[in-house]
Amino acid sequence: MSTDPNFSSHDPARPALAADRREFLRLTSGGVSALALSSLINKGQAAELSGPRLHHQQKAKSVILCYMSGGFSHVDSFDPKPILKEMHGKPLPMAIERTQFDAVGNIMASPWEAKKWGQSGLQMTDMFPKIAECADDLAIVRSMTAKFSEHSQGNFFMHTGFPFLGYPSAGSWVTYGCGTENPNLPGYVVLRSNKAAIPHGGVSIFGNAFLPATTQGSIFNITDKQAVPNINPSMLKAEQRRALDLIGTLDRRFSERTAAKDAVISSIKNAETAFLMQQAVPELTDISKETEATREMYGIDSKDDNKAQYARQCLMARRLVERGVRFVELSCASYGIGAGGGGNPWDQHGDLKRGHGAMAGQVDGPIAALLKDLKERGMLEETLVVFTGEFGRAPFSQGGHGRDHDPFGFSAWMAGGGMKGGQAHGATDEFGYKAAVDIATVYDLWATVLHQLGIDHEKLTFRWSGRDLRLTDVHGHVWKDLV
Repeated sequence: MSTDPNFSSHDPARPALAADRREFLRLTSGGVSALALSSLINKGQAAELSGPRLHHQQKAKSVILCYMSGGFSHVDSFDPKPILKEMHGKPLPMAIERTQFDAVGNIMASPWEAKKWGQSGLQMTDMFPKIAECADDLAIVRSMTAKFSEHSQGNFFMHTGFPFLGYPSAGSWVTYGCGTENPNLPGYVVLRSNKAAIPHGGVSIFGNAFLPATTQGSIFNITDKQAVPNINPSMLKAEQRRALDLIGTLDRRFSERTAAKDAVISSIKNAETAFLMQQAVPELTDISKETEATREMYGIDSKDDNKAQYARQCLMARRLVERGVRFVELSCASYGIGAGGGGNPWDQHGDLKRGHGAMAGQVDGPIAALLKDLKERGMLEETLVVFTGEFGRAPFSQGGHGRDHDPFGFSAWMAGGGMKGGQAHGATDEFGYKAAVDIATVYDLWATVLHQLGIDHEKLTFRWSGRDLRLTDVHGHVWKDLV
């Protein structure tokens, strides 16, 4: 650790320092309030961790990811297929790949009706009727594909471009590439509620891996009294000042001797942000000044508690990007219907109509309200809203009334952030089973997101273990017809 051969943390000649450290640990164990390190960090050094400059004109400044963990059904929502009703109950007339549970039934018609929406006439079902009303703002990609049909691998792949631990989340890459506009809040925030579990794969899908620690996702639970644990000061101002002075002494000595300068700076910056969040987070989560009309539009006071909590997440997402946060991810809660539960609430292998109906009811109104609210405030053009799951669901039945996983063709959509609304990119085959036209990948999705943020996905790299790594690995193309 140290580059000074005369330095030792156990040097008996330095008893004052050892005592100082014990006192430091005592003072800082009371909560984040003791971690105010603003006097110890050079702003220029901190900026170096923000990543490269933008490569071209920026259309979007922030991203909101509405993540439908568990895999919502595209053929029942944004990619309706009339032939499913015509051939309901008959075998699918094509070769079928092995499914996740290898329980292949006959073709199953959608329980939702399809029609054209908006002036653009985009075809969608009425499963998401409120979102469908925003059709002219949606850029739908109907030819998405994934490489994995299992939830954990699918979640890692959608978030990081890799199917396992050890790679940064898209939110971390965005924060690394764009930096932050608000030093009082993290650049990457994951919103959840008491009923919304972490998707399969765990918190690592929000992790920074080898990127600076300042880029990791910070989880805010918007239904707890404190969205962030220990956010309220637990020490008096005099005690905080004493801790700051002590930390200053320790840090100056340590910074002169360590070779891991960037890691130390990242740690200090995180601690500084934690201190600044003491005032920023309570103000952020206080929605008492929002109008009754706004609360009603989002559904904050809905009798459906899951919908009310998701509505609060959507409102909080708007408030976060309003304050300069770069990347915000929302989390769904489970109704425990049709096998969907915990971290994969959209996973209906049985009773699809009831399960998907409940899940759509949870997110439809709040997401539509978010789009309308951003638009009314003039924020939608610089805020990119992304809606996706880790894969889709098969056009044939499982267990009579459910659908198995389908990574071979599914839908995602984007709105705002310079995207062309009222458009559809790519297509699946006539049954909605496999992508057939303009086949799209997870890499293409993130290449397009980064492009709208002013970043060339091929140039946003980080040297690690002898290789220049990036979010899109060695793949990815921007959907130029949609931007």
